[in-house]
Amino acid sequence: MTTSTPHPTTTISAHPDLPTIEMVREFDFPVSAVFRAYTDKDLFAQWIGPRSLTTTVSEWDCTTGGRYRYSNVERDGDGEYHFFGSFHEVRPNERIVQTFTFEGFPDGVSLETGTFTDLGDGRTRLTLLSVVDSMEARDAMIASGMETGVVEGFEKLDELLAGDDA
Repeated sequence: MTTSTPHPTTTISAHPDLPTIEMVREFDFPVSAVFRAYTDKDLFAQWIGPRSLTTTVSEWDCTTGGRYRYSNVERDGDGEYHFFGSFHEVRPNERIVQTFTFEGFPDGVSLETGTFTDLGDGRTRLTLLSVVDSMEARDAMIASGMETGVVEGFEKLDELLAGDDA
C-alpha cells in the first residue's frame, strides 16, 4: 500500500557532538516566494508555528541590523508565548542570519542561519541551522515540541504559497 501526503518531508536532526539543530525542507515554489514569506511580516504571521496558535507580529524590521518581536497565542486562550531577536544578515533570496530567543527562557538565545537554495523548476530547498550554547539547551529545545511547530508551520507555508497570497 502506498500513501502520500500533500506536503514534503521536513528533516530535523541534531548533531551528536555539537549543540546544533538542522532543519531541511523543500518547497514546490520559487526561492523568491519562499524568501518573501519569511521576510514579509504579514505573510510570516500567517504561517509560523503550529496550527493551534495564532501569531501577532509587534515589531518587524527584516533588514540587516533590524529586529523582530512576535507572539503566539493558543486559540483556546490558555497560553501565550513571546519571541524576539535581531537580523544580523538578510541577503535577498539567499540567506538570513538571526538570533532567536523565547522570552520564557531568555538565557537560551540561538543563532539561526537560513539558506535558500534554488533547485530549478520553481523549487526551493530551505536549510535552517540553529546553534545554541550547550547540548542541554539543544535537547531542551527539541523536547519543547518544536518539531510540531516547525512541521505544521512549513505545511501552512505550503498552503499559503499555493493560495497565491504570497
